Amino acid sequence: MDRKTHATIRQAETSLREATARQAPAATLLRLNDTVGPSADSAKLILPGKKSIMQVRASGRDGFLIVSLHPLTDLMQNKESAGTPPGQTYDFSTDHLQGKLKQKTVSGGIVQVVAQGLQFVLTLSYNIVLARLLSPEEFGLVAMVMTVIGFLQIFRDMGLSTATIQRPDITHAQVSNLFWLNIAVSGAISLLVAAGAPVIAWFYHEPRLINITFALSASFILNGLAGQHVALLNRQMRFMAISIIEAGSMAVGLSVGFTMALTGYGYWSLVAATLVQAVVRLIAIWAISRWRPQRPVRGAGTRPMISFGANLTVSGFLYSTSIGTDSLLIGRFYGSDAVGLYTRAAALLARPLQQLMAPIYTVVVPALSRLQNQPERYRKFFLQVFESLAIVGFVFTGLILPLAHPITVTLLGARWEAAAIIFAGLSIAGITAPLSSAVSWLYTSQGRGADMLKLSVIEAVVTIGAVLIGLRYGAAGVAIACSIAGLLVKLPLTFHIAGQTGPVSVRDLWLAFLGQFPVGLVVGTASWATTLFTTGMVPYKQLLIGVPAGLLAGIATGFLSPPTRRACLRIVETIKEIRQK
Repeated sequence: MDRKTHATIRQAETSLREATARQAPAATLLRLNDTVGPSADSAKLILPGKKSIMQVRASGRDGFLIVSLHPLTDLMQNKESAGTPPGQTYDFSTDHLQGKLKQKTVSGGIVQVVAQGLQFVLTLSYNIVLARLLSPEEFGLVAMVMTVIGFLQIFRDMGLSTATIQRPDITHAQVSNLFWLNIAVSGAISLLVAAGAPVIAWFYHEPRLINITFALSASFILNGLAGQHVALLNRQMRFMAISIIEAGSMAVGLSVGFTMALTGYGYWSLVAATLVQAVVRLIAIWAISRWRPQRPVRGAGTRPMISFGANLTVSGFLYSTSIGTDSLLIGRFYGSDAVGLYTRAAALLARPLQQLMAPIYTVVVPALSRLQNQPERYRKFFLQVFESLAIVGFVFTGLILPLAHPITVTLLGARWEAAAIIFAGLSIAGITAPLSSAVSWLYTSQGRGADMLKLSVIEAVVTIGAVLIGLRYGAAGVAIACSIAGLLVKLPLTFHIAGQTGPVSVRDLWLAFLGQFPVGLVVGTASWATTLFTTGMVPYKQLLIGVPAGLLAGIATGFLSPPTRRACLRIVETIKEIRQK
C-alpha cells in the first residue's frame, strides 16, 4: 500500500471514530491482520450498541473510500475462525482468487472436462448395456415419472445456489438461511410428488407408476441437502473435489443399477441407480465441504438473494416445463414404448452435451461473476468460451445428422432402430442447446434475473407450440418441430435479449455464431457423402468411415476459415499460458 492510501485509511479511522462516538461511545477499532499498517487495505469499526460494524476501504491510486455496514455476528464468525470447522471461513472469501482467476478457470476447466469425459464413458457404457437388458417399455415407465419430476426439479434449489456463487460477498448467516430454505422447499416437494403418485398413474393410465413415483420422490430432499455445500465449493473454484465427487457417485450408482438389471429387477434398476447416486453424492459433499449451517437468523440480508433466486426459479420452471412437454404428451398419447424410444434418442444427444456443458458452467459462471466490474475482460473471456462452443456444436451436429442411423443401432442395438429418425430430428439442438445455455450465463453472472424470466416465458411458448404442431406426426414429428423452432425462433430471440445490456452485444453473439458456420457445413457434407458409399455395410463400419472423414474435413476447414483459426489459436495460447504457470 502506498503512503497516500495509508494516510487515507488513517483519516478514515479518525472520521469513523468521531462520527460513531456519539452513537456508540464504546466503539472499538478492529484492525485487519492485527494492525492497520502497510499490509492492510481496510479498517473495521465495531459498534457494540448497534451490533454492527463499519468497514472502510481505500484504493491504492486515489484514496477513494468505500464504507459499508455489516452485522457484527458475521464479523465475529470470520474473526473467530479458529473455533469453526476447518475451511469454513475460507468458503466465503474469494479475494484470494482474483490474482489467479484465469489460471484457476482454465485449469479447473481441464479438470472438469476430464471428469466429465469419465462420466460420459460411464453413462454411455451403462446405457449401451442396459439398452440390451431392458425394453423400451421399461425405460419409458421411468421416463414418464422423470418427466413429471423434471418440472419440479428446479424448485429443490430455487436458484439459491446460483445466488451464493454469483454474490461478490456473502456471510455464514446468509448461506445458512439459504440452506434451511432449500431444505424446507425440497422436503415439501418430496411430499407433494409422493402424494401425487396416484394422479400421475391416472394421467398415463399406468398403475405401475405409483411405486416408481413414491421411490423417486426422495431425490428432491437428497439433492436439496447438498445444494449450498456444492455452491460454496463452486464459489471457491474447488473443481477437483467436485469432479471426484460427481464421477465417484455416478460410478457407484450405475454399478448398482447394472447389477440389478443383470439380476432381473427390470425398471427398478433405473430407479435404484438414481437414488444410490444421490445418496453417495450427498455423503461425499458433506464430508469434503465441512461447512455446517447455523440456525436461521433474521436481518442477515438474505432477501435480495431470495429475490434473485426467485427469478431464476420461475425461469427454470418455465424452461423445464417447455422441454418436458414433449415427453409428457408423447407418453400420454402414444404410450410407454413411444416415450421410451423418444427419451433414449434424446439421451443420445443430451448426454454428450450435458457432459460438455456441466464442467464449463461450473468453471465459467464463477469466473464471470468475479469479472463483473471489468467489462472488457468479461466480454473477451465470454466470447472465447462462446466461440469454442460454437465450433463444437457445429461439428457435433454435422456428424450426428447424417450418421444418426448407424449411431443409434451401434449404441443401442437393433431393436432401437426406430429411435434413429427421432435422433436425427433432434440433432439441430446440438448447435442451439449449448449456445443458448452459454448465453444464459450472461444473465446469471450479471444478476439479470428479470431478463432471464422474460426470455423463459417466450421460449416456453415457442417450445410448447412446436410440440403441439409436431405431436400429430408422432415422436419424430415432435423432434423435428422442436429443432426447427430452436434454430429459427428461440436462438435469435436469445441473442437479441441477451445483447441488449452488458459488455457482450447482439453483434458479438451473431459474429461468433456465423463465423463458425462453414465448419459445420463442411463436416455435415463430408459425413453425408460417406453414407453414399457405405450403404449395406454394418453400422459400426459406417461410423469408422464417416466420423473420421467428417472430422478431417472440419480440421481442414478450420485452418482455412479465419474466425475458426483465430478461435482455435486462442484456445491453444490459453492452455500454453496455464502450463507455463
